[in-house]
Amino acid sequence: MRLPVFVFSLAALLSCRASRAPEVTRPPVPAAAPELRKGESDPLDSHALATMVPPGSAPVDKLIADLEARVGHVPKVDNWVVLGQAWVRKARETADPVYYLNADACADQALRLDPKSTQALELRTLLQLSNHQFARARDTGEAALAKRSDLPLMLGLISDADLELGDYDGAERRAQEMMNLKPCLPSYSRVSYLHWLHGDQKAALESVRLAIDSGDPKEPEAVAWVLVQAAMIFWNQGDVAGADAGFDRALTTFPDFPPALVGKGRVALARDDPKRAAALFDQAFHLSPLMETAWLLTDARTEAGDAAGAAASDAVLAKQGVATDPRTTALYWATHDREHARALEVAAAERQTRDDLYTEDTYAWALYRAGKIPEARAASDKALILNTPDARLLYHAGAIRLAQGQRIEGLALVRKALALNPHFDVTGAREARALVATAR
Repeated sequence: MRLPVFVFSLAALLSCRASRAPEVTRPPVPAAAPELRKGESDPLDSHALATMVPPGSAPVDKLIADLEARVGHVPKVDNWVVLGQAWVRKARETADPVYYLNADACADQALRLDPKSTQALELRTLLQLSNHQFARARDTGEAALAKRSDLPLMLGLISDADLELGDYDGAERRAQEMMNLKPCLPSYSRVSYLHWLHGDQKAALESVRLAIDSGDPKEPEAVAWVLVQAAMIFWNQGDVAGADAGFDRALTTFPDFPPALVGKGRVALARDDPKRAAALFDQAFHLSPLMETAWLLTDARTEAGDAAGAAASDAVLAKQGVATDPRTTALYWATHDREHARALEVAAAERQTRDDLYTEDTYAWALYRAGKIPEARAASDKALILNTPDARLLYHAGAIRLAQGQRIEGLALVRKALALNPHFDVTGAREARALVATAR
């Protein structure tokens, strides 16, 4: 199972500004949003969108209303950027990408006041990443760096874009430059993730410990995030107890933190307690309605014998999945051996703008389910390019090789997946065990 996509609070990201010294992991990229405006929008329309009355009564809605009042009195760049950050938080907390449009309108307003504003350009780059406009995000970031090179946050965002585009050398280079400028929680975390992707779990753990140690107690959510990141390294090693301890620590640091609740749900599933897992996933989904959580909730409810509940969470994926998280939705369908044509269509479309190893793995598995084995093998080989210690990647590669008649190599990969993490996925692990049993 891949490490979670890490969504640091913007305050934590922006705390990693200037100061000198050495980094490499990435904050996560939120779900895809509708296409943002590509050119200059009408100033009045942009202003209205930026200052729209926030729907809802959550703390973030009050924050947005307060910031809109402030920007109405003092419409300066910094205030527009902070308001934009609040809209990003709204989008993240609700898993509704429409609010990225409000944030982008704030970036418009800030850039009208100062086209060279570093903060506004960082917000624009972050929004392009959020909208899965990875090439545009990299271009925006590189243009800003051409004018000023000492921008650690921008270096981190470019590293994120490079990673999603499959440019691993570029991602490492920019992450290291970020680290050299400002060793801090976001930079150490990026470094840790890149180490993990390359199969160096020892270095990944060392770097994530530095991230935890450098965390600001005033930003408990960011500290909780890297604690979950550390716990997921243990999870991917099959160390359920170690992962559980990490998730517990994250919840102590930041109570009801959705990624930690999801982690506890994984642990409960691994310990054959699907009812407990379903309750944890359900709690996490109501706090942060991500499609991967809906997937896990569906699996847990199915394992617990709650057919009606499983159908309800499956319906959420069917209704919202392609719009908010197409890659996860395509992989969900392929994993459950259904919607073959749709899964392949969605996975292929995702490859048009994203070329990282997880997109290749999703595409490979959709091809496999559709019976296109030679094409699946080519995509699977790309997914294994970094020797990432992810049991799901290994299982998919093994099953595809078995389908090609490569029995020895295929079984070795399937067995390696189960040895690494026998609980990597309810459906996948069950299939993997069946393949091994059949081969005896």
